[in-house]
Amino acid sequence: MTQVENYSYIPSALDTIDIEIDTLRHLKDQINQNFNFACELLMQCKGRVVVIGMGKSGHIASKIAATLASTGTPSFFVHPAEAGHGDFGMITKEDTVIAISNSGSTPELTSLLPMLNQLGTPLIAITSKAFSPLSKAATVTLNLDVQKEACPHNLAPTSSTTATLVLGDAIAISLLKAKNFTKEDFAFSHPSGALGKRLLLKVENLMIKEDALPIVHPDTPIEQAIVEVSSKSLGMCIISADKKELLGIFTDGDLRRMFYEDRYKKGELISALMSKNPKTILYNAMAIDALELMNQYKITSLVVTDKNSNIQGIIHMHDLIREGIA
Repeated sequence: MTQVENYSYIPSALDTIDIEIDTLRHLKDQINQNFNFACELLMQCKGRVVVIGMGKSGHIASKIAATLASTGTPSFFVHPAEAGHGDFGMITKEDTVIAISNSGSTPELTSLLPMLNQLGTPLIAITSKAFSPLSKAATVTLNLDVQKEACPHNLAPTSSTTATLVLGDAIAISLLKAKNFTKEDFAFSHPSGALGKRLLLKVENLMIKEDALPIVHPDTPIEQAIVEVSSKSLGMCIISADKKELLGIFTDGDLRRMFYEDRYKKGELISALMSKNPKTILYNAMAIDALELMNQYKITSLVVTDKNSNIQGIIHMHDLIREGIA
């Protein structure tokens, strides 16, 4: 292997992309009633969708299984070599198997076909060889019909793996739409992700409450109220006579305006300075709704209440940022 001096990699890159784009265009022509049949088998599956593949096809199979699982079709990957040494016990007659092999004759995979047949598990084959052992044993075959790899030696799996990955995505999204799988459903499958947090976390999960709340009585002098605002580090305090009914709020912005406009009077009661009818949000509202309300009114915190307008807590922009929602 020798290296060519002043070699430009760009023409090769463009040629590779062109070959794979052509492969995907050809793949569109292979989508027929077999695709419908395969999707119906997957929709009717009472167990799990088991995706198997060897080598590069195995990597693609693992990704397809992950995509199916995250879009509403319970699925997992089984390595065909490991299946022959005990992992076949993971597959039940209630499952549906998707087997991936471009040649359709991968030994580790074809060795499983008699057992799958005995088990009676529906088998969906993804291959480029319509008359291969895999295709002949399958309940339905999805033909990739990849004639040319992007590899100039037609050896390294390139075009075939791209086509398989796209076909897997097509299956997953077709099932997603057929099941009316919503973004809320997606979030439930991704509780630790940004989308999951946006669609699952509620205000009550993030709000400051109980002893951490800055609450003062309406007869509290301004100086004491300022101490409460400062000590609780939320930039505001709630005014309430019984710690339940919300009368108003006093923020550090109100304090700055008071001094700027020279309205400070020593000992003045906070009830005379508070902002009445502040923006609030219900405790069981979504955290993302709190963020939208804060952005709309250009504020950094909201008083949280129940349906009877009783004080439940405070939610602050910092809490939303910390959780990756803002």
